[in-house]
Parts: sequence; structure tokens; C-alpha cells
Amino acid sequence: MTVAMPAEILSYIKAFHIIAVIAWMAGVLYLPRLFVYHAASKPGSEQSETFKIMERRLLRAIVTPAMILAWIFGLILAFSPLIDWSRDFWLHAKLVLVVILSGFTGLLARWTRDFAADRNTHSQRFYRIANEVPTLLMIAIVILVVVRPF
Repeated sequence: MTVAMPAEILSYIKAFHIIAVIAWMAGVLYLPRLFVYHAASKPGSEQSETFKIMERRLLRAIVTPAMILAWIFGLILAFSPLIDWSRDFWLHAKLVLVVILSGFTGLLARWTRDFAADRNTHSQRFYRIANEVPTLLMIAIVILVVVRPF
């Protein structure tokens, strides 16, 4: 089912989708980097408490709202005349990767709660590796959207 909309409105929706994705990606790239430094700080220290505030604010004020907006605008675009679900198989693959990115965002939220409760069990190295996940997903998603290989 497609929803008919004027081209100008679709352009604004596409622009807001891109803005939301940029904000979401900024957050999911920065939050694991904060975890790298937080994992090295002593629980209960002033530095650790500062990281807790930074992580919570980043997740609540930027990452989660941006993810929700990216989904809303993206789904509007997916059901617009711009997409033909019977031919645009690149979108199917993109959606799978976006679901994985959303799941990763959920992991970030869990790790933020773990740090807030001084329950972190992961090393700095773990978070350095985790920091690569959104980068790899972003590369694959952008290639699917721009190149549309299938």
C-alpha cells in the first residue's frame, strides 16, 4: 500500500529522515567511545559519575529520539510512491540492517544502565570492537540506498 503525497512534502520527509539518521549515527558512534573511557575509570569516582551523566543524556536526549524519528520518517518514505516493494529488494535488505542497528541501540541502552549501576563487566577492548558495529552497518546501509544493487 502506498500513500500519495505531494513531491515537496516527500522531499521534506526525506530531509528529516536524513537528519534523524545523522543524529542517531552520531550517538551510536560516540556512546561506545564513552564506554571505552568509562570502563577505565574507577567505579564511584568523580570521572565515572561524569561519564554516567554524559551517557544517560546522550542516550535519552539524542540517540533514542533520533532513532524513533528515523524510523517514523523512514516508514513514511517506505510506503510512499518512491518505493516499489515488488522490485526494490535493496530496501528489504536495508530494513534488516536497520533492525540490527536498532537492536545494537538497545544493547547500548543496556550497557548504559549497567554502567549507571556500576555493573559493567566488559573491557575497554570490548567497547572498542563494539564501536565498529555501527560503522559497518552504516557503510552497508548507505551502499544499499545509493547503489541499489538489487
